[in-house]
Amino acid sequence: MPFPVGKKPAAPAGSRIPKLGSITDENQDEGPQVKRSSSPPKGAPKKRTAFIDITNAHKLHISIPGRKKQPGKKVVKKSSSSSSPVSTNNQNNLTKFIPAEFDIDCENSEDCYMCPEYAKDIFDYLRHREEKFMLSDYMQTQPSLNPEMRSILVDWLVEVQENFELYHETLYLAVTITDHFLSKCPIHKETLQLVGSTAMLLASKFEERSPPCVDDFLYICDDAYKREELIAMEANILQTLSFDISIPIPYRFLRRYAKCVSANMDTLTLARYYCEMSLMEMELVTQRGSLLASSCLFMALLSKQLGGWSPVLQFHSGYRTSDLAPVVRKLFVALSAPPDDKLKAVRSKYSHKVFFEVANLPLVNEDQLEEALSPP
Repeated sequence: MPFPVGKKPAAPAGSRIPKLGSITDENQDEGPQVKRSSSPPKGAPKKRTAFIDITNAHKLHISIPGRKKQPGKKVVKKSSSSSSPVSTNNQNNLTKFIPAEFDIDCENSEDCYMCPEYAKDIFDYLRHREEKFMLSDYMQTQPSLNPEMRSILVDWLVEVQENFELYHETLYLAVTITDHFLSKCPIHKETLQLVGSTAMLLASKFEERSPPCVDDFLYICDDAYKREELIAMEANILQTLSFDISIPIPYRFLRRYAKCVSANMDTLTLARYYCEMSLMEMELVTQRGSLLASSCLFMALLSKQLGGWSPVLQFHSGYRTSDLAPVVRKLFVALSAPPDDKLKAVRSKYSHKVFFEVANLPLVNEDQLEEALSPP
C-alpha cells in the first residue's frame, strides 16, 4: 500500500525514511542504548532530578514555606532483632514460594533494581492482565483495510524504530496500540499511516527517556499530515483506549523466559527475530503476548539445538509444550513463506552483524519440530 508522499525530498537510497543515526551495537548487551542528546534546548532551564534516593529519605529535612515547624516526636529506635524478621521474610520470599531448581532470581538477591522478591509476581500479574487486552480478527470491521496493508505499516514502523534508535519495547507497544485502536475504530486507508505514527509517538512517550517530538513524526510521514491532525489522532487513540496503554507485550515475556534457560545473546536475538517477524502476521494478533514469546523462544531453542520446553520454562511461563503447538505451527508457516519484496525491514535489520545475522540462519526442520511438539 503506497503511503502518501509530500513535497519532502526523497529519503536516501535503501530507506523509505531519513536515516537519523547509524546502527548501534545495543544488541551486544542489554544495557542502555545510545540515544539522542538529552541536553536542554538553548535558553531552556536545566533539568533537575525528579526523585530522591528513597533509601536515604529518612536523612533529609524538607522545609515547606509558610508552615511552622512542629515539635518532633521522640523516635524510639527499634532493635535490630525486631526488624530482622521482616528483612528475613523479604529475602526468603523466593525460597518460600519457588522451588530451588526453578529459582532464576536468586543470583540477583542483592540487586534491588532487579526486584528479585517480586519478579515472578510481576510477570504473573502481567499474564493476568493479558486477559483484558485479548484481540479478535478485527479486519472484518475495517472495510477499507486488509492484512497486507497492516503488514506494510508494521514493516514501516520497524524502520522508524531502527532509524530513531528507539527501544524494542517501543516498537512492540506501538504495534499493539495500533491493533487495539483499529479493533475499536474503523478508519480509511489514507489514515492508516497517521494511526501508526501516532501510536509510535504514544509508545515513545511511554517507554523512552528522550522521545522524538511531534515534528519528527510529521517529517517521517513526508508531511502528508498536519500537526493538528496528529495531535487530534493522539487524543482520539487515548480516548478510544480509555487512556490505558500499559499493555503487556511479547518482548518483555521473551526476555524473562530466555533468562530461565540462561540463553546467550545470539539465541535470544534469534527468538527476537522470530517475534518481530510475527508482528506482521494478522493471524497471530489474536494470541497472548506471553504465548507468542514462548513459541518464539521454543523455535529458537530448537534451531540452536538447545533442547525443547524445559520444566523451568513450564513453571515460569505456565505453558506446556501442547499449549505452544498451535502457535508454533502458525509461526513456522509464516517464517517458511518466501520473502515478500514489500516487507524487508525485519529481515534486513536482523541480517546485520550487530544482530548476529540471525535472519540468515536456517529454520528448524519441520520433522524435528513435529517431533519436539509431539507428546512423549
